Parts: sequence; C-alpha cells; structure tokens
Amino acid sequence: MDAGTAPTPAPSTGGGLPGLRDVARCDTSVREWVSWAVARLDADAHRSADTHLLRLPAPADAPVGIYLKDESTHPTGSLKHRLARSLVLYGICNGDIGPHTTLVDASSGSTAISEAYFARLLGLPFVAVMTRSTSPGKIALIEREGGRCELVEDAGEVYAVAQRLAEECDGHYLDQFTNAERATDWRGNNNIAESIFSQLTREERPVPDWIVVGAGTGGTSATIGRYVRYRGLPTRVAVVDPEGSAFLPSYAGDPAGSVEATGSRVEGIGRPRVEPSFVPGVVDRMLGVPDAASAAGMHFLADRFGMRAGPSTGTNLYGAIQLALEVRAEQGGGSVVTLMCDRSERYAGTFADDDWLLAQGLDHRPYLAELDDAWARLTA
Repeated sequence: MDAGTAPTPAPSTGGGLPGLRDVARCDTSVREWVSWAVARLDADAHRSADTHLLRLPAPADAPVGIYLKDESTHPTGSLKHRLARSLVLYGICNGDIGPHTTLVDASSGSTAISEAYFARLLGLPFVAVMTRSTSPGKIALIEREGGRCELVEDAGEVYAVAQRLAEECDGHYLDQFTNAERATDWRGNNNIAESIFSQLTREERPVPDWIVVGAGTGGTSATIGRYVRYRGLPTRVAVVDPEGSAFLPSYAGDPAGSVEATGSRVEGIGRPRVEPSFVPGVVDRMLGVPDAASAAGMHFLADRFGMRAGPSTGTNLYGAIQLALEVRAEQGGGSVVTLMCDRSERYAGTFADDDWLLAQGLDHRPYLAELDDAWARLTA
C-alpha cells in the first residue's frame, strides 16, 4: 500500500487556539496523482457509450419480451469492465492505491482483463491470480493489456496467493470477491441497474417482471437487488447458478452442499465458496442450471439470432426463458431482462467447441431442443 509520508506534527501558523495536538499526514504529490488518476478514469468512461439493451427478435405481438443487456461491448469486452473500474476507483479514493502501487487480484479471467486495462491506463503494474484451467484466450488478453498471470492448481488457492503477492510487493489486493458489493454505488451513478431501467423507459413494459443474472462475486445481483428496493420497484431478481457452485446450496439452506462445492466450469460465475459480496437477502429466487444447458443457451443465441456469447450468458438465457414461460402462464404477458456477459471467442477451445463439450460429457443437444420448443411457445 502506498501510504504517503509518515505523520509529522504540523508547524504552528500562529494565532491559533492553545492545547491542540495537530498531526498532518499529507503528501501533496500523491494527492495530485489521485486527482489525475480519477480524472483519467472519468475521461475513459466518457469515451465509452453505454452498452446496448437488445430485445430478442420476436413477433410484434409476442406476449413476453426478453431483453439482453449487452455488456460485451465494453472496451474490455465483458460485464466485468464496470466492476474493475469501480474497484480501482474505490482503492484510489480509499488511499490504498497510489502512483507506484502494484495491483493484484484473484480472478477467473474476465475481471482480470478489465483490471489490467485500468492498471495500464494509470501506468501501474498488475498481477492476476487464477487457475490453470482459465481459457488461454483470457490469459492472452490479460497479457496484452500488460498484466502478469500467476497460475495455481486449485480455485480455492487464488485468494491466499493474491493476498500474499500483494503483501510481498507492498501492493494493493483489489479483492473483487469482497469489495464488489461495496465499491459500486447501488443507488445510481450510472450503475448497471440504473442503466437498464433508463433504457426500458419507452418500452411497452418499462418495468420488467424479472432481472436474471449469474453470481461470480455476487456484486451484480447485490447492486440490482438493492436498486429495485431503493426505487420501490416490483421487479424481482433471480440468480442462475451453474454446477459446482456454492451459492445455490447455501441459499437453499444446505451448508454441507456449499462446503463440498468444487467451483464451476462456467468461467465468471459459480464459486467454490460463498463470496462476501453475495447478498442473499436481495435475491428473490435462485435457479440451478446444468452446464450442458449453459452450452445450449450459447448455441441457441448463436444459431437463432447470430449473437455469439459466452457460457455464462447461456446460463443467464436458460434461466430467463424459464421465467418468461412462467410470466406468460401466470399473467399472460410481461418482460424479462438478463445479461450478455462476454463473447464466445474467449471460449473457442472450450464451451464453443462441440468436441470439447462431448469430451467433458456435456451433451447440449437435448437442452437445445428444449429451448427451441420453449421459444416456439413463447412467440406463438
């Protein structure tokens, strides 16, 4: 941590009140750098337009609209761009990041790509700690942004290794899994929830029945869940969870299931432990999605709509279509919003590869048939 200069007594300016103990801790050069860094991050944000809210093509009279917030159009190609910017700003404004601080974080890939981007923007070194199973495409993107990757065998190791590396280099552990829910201003300030509702204002149904997201840190569901409560909106928040994740067993009250979790094959969501940023009290419902169904969601979007998204988007879509079916059955019509988290090219050798899927025992074809049938019923 860049702590600035050591505390020293402030000199007397004369004419003051007696008896005061005045200790100043101020390094003018660091404060100047902080102002520069915040302005630089703000300028970068202003160069980027907001991400699109896409409605899945359907007949004009389709009773349920399904929308995808396309977070893949951020400069670093994923939903995690928002989080990384918030984490870096949080560290700067807390006094934890200065002009010579090495940034370190534990990540499954996409957050680290975005953090490396912001570190390079500020001229700071960045180290990402992740498992060896992380897709080579993501590792290459981190390195392209100037970051360094520290690979470990087990997903449960990433936290301690990242903390240790930050301490060894007198750096700052960004700790996305703890700080995601607190680094983002959930009341507004252009967070993802505010953006979604702003973009829906001219739609036939401007207040969706459900917003469906996955949980990696838990920060996105925390932000959206808090926002809809703060605004008094009836929208409910559903979290979809892949196989191997600790979130769903914990939410269901099964502590043994969350302890035995291995972590997810779907990068970006699902964790081997319940992360501190996951706030179950603002989640209205959780749905467990098989990994083969996540792959089917990817292929459904690509085959039917030409939208080439990653597997976590497939997880989101599978849950969103299930809830859309329920909305139609229960109230005749409505709308559901979910997220397009990143693009499929990051998974060219894994979830986007049919041979890899079959080698992993993931036959997505039955789930793809189910999605085709569900879509036919939704749009009939």
